[in-house]
Amino acid sequence: MTETSWVGTAMRESVPWARTVGVEFVETTAERALVQLPDEPDLRNHVGGPHAAMIFGLGETASGAVTLAAFAHVVQRATPLPVRSEIAYRAVARGPLTAEALLQRPAADVLAELDAGRRPEFDVAVTVTDAEGRETTRMTVVWTLRPNR
Repeated sequence: MTETSWVGTAMRESVPWARTVGVEFVETTAERALVQLPDEPDLRNHVGGPHAAMIFGLGETASGAVTLAAFAHVVQRATPLPVRSEIAYRAVARGPLTAEALLQRPAADVLAELDAGRRPEFDVAVTVTDAEGRETTRMTVVWTLRPNR
């Protein structure tokens, strides 16, 4: 297993938004990331929960953390980039939120595609839950490894 404890620090240093809103990186591996958003009044919407933009940002940040953990060793030859995303707000979110991001394809398969000269795409599934563990949001972020020229 590859050491990935550095990912949270790297994300806080390279993604100012995550640092600004107080995103916490709880756990990150090459297959899964667990990221939290605190409940702060400045992040809330008109119904008292985190604004949709905050929820989206939390999910996208979690997907980026697992992507970085899985593919950091190839950034000299390929840049990870989000391609598209889909989000479903399933319940009004309240309080602090946790996003769990799961890599949906084995990293070895993605790298084999890159090694074959193609630009691979891969899904990261994200589930956002509230403090009681109630699912509030589901999201899929499609990422690519764009070969560096």
